Amino acid sequence: MKLTSIFAALASISFVSICHAQTAKPVSDDVVKIGVMTDMSGVYSSGAGRGSVVAVQMAVQDFGGKVLGKPIEVVSADHLNKADTGASKAREWFDIGKVDMVLNLANSAVAVAVQKLGAEKKRITISTGGGTVALTQQECSPYGISYAYDTYALATSAGNALVKEGAKNWFFLTADYTFGHTLEKDTRATVEKLGGKVVGSVKHPLNASDFSSFMMTAQAAKPDVLVFANAGGDFSNAVRAAREFGIVKNGKPIIAGMVVLIAEVKALGLNTAQGVNYTEPFYWDFDKETREWSQRFYKLQNAMPSFAHAADYSATIQYLKAIEAAGTDNPDAVMTKLRATKFKDFFLRNAYLREDGRMIRDMYLAEIKKPSESTSDWDLVKIKRVIPGEEAFMPLSQSVCPLVKK
Repeated sequence: MKLTSIFAALASISFVSICHAQTAKPVSDDVVKIGVMTDMSGVYSSGAGRGSVVAVQMAVQDFGGKVLGKPIEVVSADHLNKADTGASKAREWFDIGKVDMVLNLANSAVAVAVQKLGAEKKRITISTGGGTVALTQQECSPYGISYAYDTYALATSAGNALVKEGAKNWFFLTADYTFGHTLEKDTRATVEKLGGKVVGSVKHPLNASDFSSFMMTAQAAKPDVLVFANAGGDFSNAVRAAREFGIVKNGKPIIAGMVVLIAEVKALGLNTAQGVNYTEPFYWDFDKETREWSQRFYKLQNAMPSFAHAADYSATIQYLKAIEAAGTDNPDAVMTKLRATKFKDFFLRNAYLREDGRMIRDMYLAEIKKPSESTSDWDLVKIKRVIPGEEAFMPLSQSVCPLVKK
């Protein structure tokens, strides 16, 4: 090749590179678009739903409405607690709506389906509502984050505490889908490891209306702990049924909830819900920071926030901060920044993001108060213990996530 031809080729390459650099955008499509996919009308709507959209909008407003000089938009959708509906909407958002990040994903089956699609499309998904450990185990993704809690943390924290207090015999009332199955599996493992015994288990359909037969079976087993491995309206209906059937006498059995939402406790009332033990990712009245943010949320929703609402706000802020720090909304660059950050806000305490997508953070052992212990309408829960994240969540040594280096 002639020397002049080589120079011409190099000049052409340089020109193309310069043009590419000039046209590359720090923010794709000149907007950062956040999708809130949640349960708007079903069993999880009180702990997610419209409140999750409000929390994300609060975060965007507090951030100034722009990042890297470009506007931030929020879109929302109801996944109807159906994995195929969630995946279909997410595909539409990614392919047509140019959504950059999807969060909330209340309902574990939906969370797994959308996280899988996010991995395929290279879009960040943050689960604040879905709690299956599959999100950070066999279904882990370089773009997926399990932000608030998981079934392992809920199970091991409550299981450890109650078995050590002498509660040896356990009975499970379990929601008959992935989330409930995983809750029971992880709690069983903890209880049996500590010398406890599972004396029975029954499964109920999602959004069950009649728990009477289940309560009769549980009552006959005479457990020390009656575990409700469910959430949302199913948890509330199970607690009501337990009280109506007089399951608890002289403080036994202890009722252990796996996922307990503050709005449900309020709706149940302390006369009905008192004494339920559970693991809590967030409580509005924990300290000054949580109270200040929660009071702001209350003014918009006329209700105190659930842990998912607080997590939705926190996740949105931390995502936007990562874009700002990276100088781009490129998902790989944003995830790199998130993994390099030590987090501390009103929701995240002693927190960091592991390579499996698990946000390691403090959790809390909680008990619903007796009516005589409450001093105001929303004074419903007492925090018995702070559980360090390293103690609460599954250690990496047990991980089957392909992203974890062994």
